[in-house]
Amino acid sequence: MDNKKDNNYYIKRIVTDLEFIFEHTRKLTLGELEANEILVDSVMFRLIQIAENADKLTEDFKSGYATIPWRAMKGMRNRIVHEYGNVKMNVVYDTVRKDIPELLAQLKRIAE
Repeated sequence: MDNKKDNNYYIKRIVTDLEFIFEHTRKLTLGELEANEILVDSVMFRLIQIAENADKLTEDFKSGYATIPWRAMKGMRNRIVHEYGNVKMNVVYDTVRKDIPELLAQLKRIAE
């Protein structure tokens, strides 16, 4: 088993988390998402993990993909972690519906 933790490893972890979020939320309205406390917690956890794994990518790698919103990922993580009770679900929902599909497509191309 190869446990090499390089940029490719972290991108694949991010893609896995993005796929989970996309698959479990793509057909939901904001109200349906908000009503599912377990899914909300799962999405928040996955968003945190995405930022944590993105943070482990080398700066050279991130510079090579400057169109990817690396700082925004970290900003979302910080908001969730430090203001969990005050996170506006409409912001999370907009991220899930608008940003996640595009980000997933970009990172899948990189991971191939």
